[in-house]
Amino acid sequence: MDSEQIARKKSPVASEMLKSAAGVEGKWWVLLAVGVGTFMTALDGSVANIVLPVVSGAFKSDVATVEWVVTIYLLVVSGLLLSFGRLGDMRGHKSVYVSGFLVFVVSSALCGLAPTAIALIAFRALQALGGAMLLANSPAILTKNFPPTQRGQALGLSATMTYLGLTVGPSLGGWLTGQYGWRAVFYINIPVGLLALLLSVRFIPRDAAAEQTERFDLAGAATFMAGLVALLLGLNQGQAWGWTSPAILSLLAAAFVLLSVFIIIERRVSNPMLDLGLFRVRLFSASTASAVLNYICLYTVLFLLPFYLIQARGLDPAQAGLILTAQPVIMAIVAPLSGTLSDRMGARLFSTAGMIVMAVGLFLLSRLGDRSPLGYVALALATVGLGTGLFVSPNNNALLGAAPFHRRGIASGILATARNVGMVLGVGLAGAIFTTVQAQAQAMGKTGATFEGIRAGFLVAVSVAALGALASAVRGTNTNK
Repeated sequence: MDSEQIARKKSPVASEMLKSAAGVEGKWWVLLAVGVGTFMTALDGSVANIVLPVVSGAFKSDVATVEWVVTIYLLVVSGLLLSFGRLGDMRGHKSVYVSGFLVFVVSSALCGLAPTAIALIAFRALQALGGAMLLANSPAILTKNFPPTQRGQALGLSATMTYLGLTVGPSLGGWLTGQYGWRAVFYINIPVGLLALLLSVRFIPRDAAAEQTERFDLAGAATFMAGLVALLLGLNQGQAWGWTSPAILSLLAAAFVLLSVFIIIERRVSNPMLDLGLFRVRLFSASTASAVLNYICLYTVLFLLPFYLIQARGLDPAQAGLILTAQPVIMAIVAPLSGTLSDRMGARLFSTAGMIVMAVGLFLLSRLGDRSPLGYVALALATVGLGTGLFVSPNNNALLGAAPFHRRGIASGILATARNVGMVLGVGLAGAIFTTVQAQAQAMGKTGATFEGIRAGFLVAVSVAALGALASAVRGTNTNK
């Protein structure tokens, strides 16, 4: 008897939810509700960077202070993803998800009303609380409301909404800021969030909570959040503070100790926040590892290309932004197609092929020079986008499908955490390689030091993508539909 059959037997609510999942209309309304939510969070994440210079001028704050508008959001979201994924498993994913919208909408309004930079940073931390509730539960909601034969398709369409948010965000954020000021960037979340909230309340079926005997692992949650925040902060600020500075070394050491303590706690408690047994399933662990490696590569591109286009080639931000859209546009087109095909043909083929194609795109980017045609740049970015689009939906499908029915929430949290850790590792690794190689080239009196730094960063990313292809190729098959 599989986990879904057990859930049906134990809970009439779960049974009703599963019946609703089979409904043709119901599941697509669920997808719409989740899709609008993922669009909103992606939009918010992509526009926040755009307004930082304007916010700095408006509050007369230095750049180091204003950067915390983005950093605090990343840290809080990353630290809480597993906790809210576990809470969704225990209390029902819909209740946590809907609560996340309420928190996100209210905090977005507060961000728009912020009187000081410090207040804005504090309200962004609150907004991250809502964001974590949404991101940790949306994949679980989709996997519970779509049959295994359509799970990849649903995840692919949801990914398309994410990529649309990332594509629209910079241009929309720039236009709103120019027309109405930076506060409008946060106010735009209110109507979008309310629409998603109404759709979620109306169409997402109420799912069953876990047995009341299970308790939330507060010690594990606190230790994990402290350890992950220390790790991400150290990686995020390593380039600015110096990788060998006492502050960075202390943060990384604290992260190692705290995360080690977290693993010890999870092995001993009766109801752990993170079921370590999930990682004994090769399909789950390989999918998680390849997800981290994929996002390292993706965010290496997002970090290095603006330096190439704006600093090295002299393009203005609008021109650079237009070229950069080649990647998310292709991702948005390919992701639902690969997800649909993976439902029929399995995830391994598409995920492995995606990482190989991404490696090819990264190699093309490593050949960029001072006279490379902009069409070549767009083609290389489109190749990276093709690889990512082929990889993401099938890999997410495999990861979530490998988790038992009653652990889909924590699996969603692990997936979202893998994304954030990969993002920070990608930016940290690319930044360290870029600045080190550039400084060495300048010290030797070489011309084109910037190009050498960028080339080295992309070549390392090619190796990371190759590791991702290997991790994807050795995954097992899903026996837990």
